Amino acid sequence: MKVLMANIEDVMREAAARWTLVAYFFLSTIFILIFASAINLDIVDGALAGAKLFGKQVEVSGSMSIEKLVMGFESGFSGILYVLCTFLAIFATAHLVPRMQEKGTIDLYLSRPVSRLKLILSRYLAGMILAGSNVLYLMLSIWLIVAWKTHVLHPRFLLGGVVILFLIASLLAFAFLIGVVTSSTAVSIMATVGIFLFGAMLAGHARIEAALSKEWEAAAIKGLYWIMPKTAEIGAAVVAYVGGPQMHNDFLKITPAPFVSTAISGFVCLALASWLFQRKEF
Repeated sequence: MKVLMANIEDVMREAAARWTLVAYFFLSTIFILIFASAINLDIVDGALAGAKLFGKQVEVSGSMSIEKLVMGFESGFSGILYVLCTFLAIFATAHLVPRMQEKGTIDLYLSRPVSRLKLILSRYLAGMILAGSNVLYLMLSIWLIVAWKTHVLHPRFLLGGVVILFLIASLLAFAFLIGVVTSSTAVSIMATVGIFLFGAMLAGHARIEAALSKEWEAAAIKGLYWIMPKTAEIGAAVVAYVGGPQMHNDFLKITPAPFVSTAISGFVCLALASWLFQRKEF
């Protein structure tokens, strides 16, 4: 346990020394401040009487229940945070393995009385702590701002962050695999972002398969769909879950299959990264 905590502390100290930690939370803070100043609501007797978005008046027909407004607003905004939190996490953590494998750094780590498996898994855990702290910071700040402006507490919004962190865990495992193989931060970032975008594109795999003329091509697309993380489906699940009763039917349509296959994909990538790291020569 002491070795594990020491490795996690090393990651945090490294992130602070290289300004990664500062930049990570600075960008999140800017986003939070923009959000806080962009939205002004005029609430009368528990109903929305008027609203301004980025300084522009938004027409409100009749009186809208503030509870429905908060649910609808947070549901839509959770989709934005899903992409933002994921991309920030990729940029902030994709360097963890490549920098560890730099000459001199890896020699220092391997000289310690700790197995390679524990070393790479502790780096992965540290990356999840770093990403999770930023997800909590963003989600909690936005939630508190909305609660302050509307006096409505909607806990589903915070729980949506758990689903976001689930996807980040899978993508971080893939980034670790690429990092072990290439020892390149740039390649890890590009490949992980590419997987996120490609996984979203494959959400329409049925239409792509129908447009292909050969059966093996359609089978290949379907196979890729089940191998890749289900970034589009998980994003839709976050929005539907946060939406609550207003999006109840959409939430019921979500099956556990995208979550199961994404979890398996992440586990396989992390296991393969750990195996390759143990066999790699430095």
